[in-house]
Amino acid sequence: MKIPAFFAVLFFFLFAACGNREAVRETPPEGAPGGSGGESPGTVPTGRPAGTADEIRRLTEAGVPSALLRSVELIRARDLEATEFGRVMNGVNAALLGALYADLRPPLPAVDLPQTHVYARILRDAGRGGYVPQPDSSDYLECVLPFLALTAETRKEALEAALPDLGRAGELNPTSVLAPYFTGIVYERTGNLAEAETSYEKAWELSSECYPAALGRIRVLDRSGRKDEARRMLSDLVISYPDNMGIKRQLAVFYYENRDWSRAEAAIAEVLQQNSRDGEFLLMRAHVLVEEGQSLQAQGPLDLYASGNTANNRLYLFLRARVQMEAHRNRDAALNYIRSMLRLSSVDDEATVYAARLLMESGRSEDQSEGRELLSRLLRAPSPSLAVTSLALKDAVRREDWREAQSRLARLLDERRSFEDLLDAYTVERGLGNNARALAYARELYERDLSSDEGIIAYVSALVDTGRQEEAARMIESRLSLAAGGTVKSRYYYLRSRIRTGEEAIMGDLRSSLFEDPRNVDSLVAMFEIYHRRRDERRAVYYLKQALALAPDNPQLRRYEREYSGALN
Repeated sequence: MKIPAFFAVLFFFLFAACGNREAVRETPPEGAPGGSGGESPGTVPTGRPAGTADEIRRLTEAGVPSALLRSVELIRARDLEATEFGRVMNGVNAALLGALYADLRPPLPAVDLPQTHVYARILRDAGRGGYVPQPDSSDYLECVLPFLALTAETRKEALEAALPDLGRAGELNPTSVLAPYFTGIVYERTGNLAEAETSYEKAWELSSECYPAALGRIRVLDRSGRKDEARRMLSDLVISYPDNMGIKRQLAVFYYENRDWSRAEAAIAEVLQQNSRDGEFLLMRAHVLVEEGQSLQAQGPLDLYASGNTANNRLYLFLRARVQMEAHRNRDAALNYIRSMLRLSSVDDEATVYAARLLMESGRSEDQSEGRELLSRLLRAPSPSLAVTSLALKDAVRREDWREAQSRLARLLDERRSFEDLLDAYTVERGLGNNARALAYARELYERDLSSDEGIIAYVSALVDTGRQEEAARMIESRLSLAAGGTVKSRYYYLRSRIRTGEEAIMGDLRSSLFEDPRNVDSLVAMFEIYHRRRDERRAVYYLKQALALAPDNPQLRRYEREYSGALN
């Protein structure tokens, strides 16, 4: 079992201190736990008035940063640091501050645990990762401190073993945040999200200082599909704790896991400013760059990750594959990384889907056959994933088998209806000649994200297909004036060529399109068709060769390839 990093450091000092110190029986201060007379270590000796020890204990049990630090200060101010009571309570305070509130960077007291105190034994067991139940205890701290052994635990049976002690603790002191917060952790990690939310909410209502409970509730809201509520709560928490890196990390993870790439990029960058070699966030940054189409820039964080971490991380290998393919067009190198992933796990669907896609898009017939065999294997599963269905759809679109594509599309629209699914729906309906339905999907795309060039281009194309030339022309001119250049501008020039009436004007836009992006297949095909109609075989073959090199499986191009086979050879 993984032991929390804080305890690995803390207990190095604890054992060092305990190993070189004789057990000394000391007289505790008035009202302190652990005094003579056989009382429980957590009770006030009979007949003595409550005093400093009770106040220290009350502050520690509260479990929030200000109370824990006040407890430490009170121990120092009353000269209790050398007593057994002061030493053990400082150990408890340091353990709770470090385990729950390390992001606040609180000043921790010196830790010198006594040998025999029950709290010291519990803390030492927790430092070794051992949870020791306290079934007969009526002492609050005895019931909650063993849970420190489970802060990194994920096994259901180990976590649920703590519930009886935590339940009893909640009855012993219902004003402390510790029992409900730890209970929330148990329920969250064992999948009982409703009970987890209730427990986290209770801890947060007891004290807004217990921000880990708020973070726990945010995670539960996110997993429960209440993403807007989670986002609002997280934004409020960032305002309340502007310098808390733990909260900033969770904000970055929230945006990243919800594929909000632009917000994730800014939040991840802020985390990396604090620790530029944080492996988890280096991979997240590289992933965001790849998803944003900046695969070449992703090499930097990937190289930095590789310099300090093992290279057999699954996400690292997957991103390396994508960079090789998407930035360098090196299909073979990408496949080598994917094969390394599959050696780590042969049932990695994402890696298999990506490998199948790379192989099917290859110009080599043997690769295409291998890719389709991989896809067939994935489709034979009892319930293929949406990613597999999406790949099968794209394969049908590539072959222009529009009926098969339409059947694959239905499930994707019912269960996911993502931006990409809507784009595929537009393509399929257009391929079937259903221009009105294609326009409906294109409009939905456009309205979902008014800034997306993919959505705008589909919408403008659908406008052209349905004869709404003037509206299309206005949008094209607006986008051309804003486009910086490259692939996107090339596509707008191509769209403008479709609403031109004179052949020279059409060719002018097509040449501009190919100047911006020489790999624009639509523009290459359009230029070929002009020279094909003119019976200018030399120029027609020039553009056909380029188009075939980029889209060798395109059925339309394959028909032209057969027609021009003599000239091409």
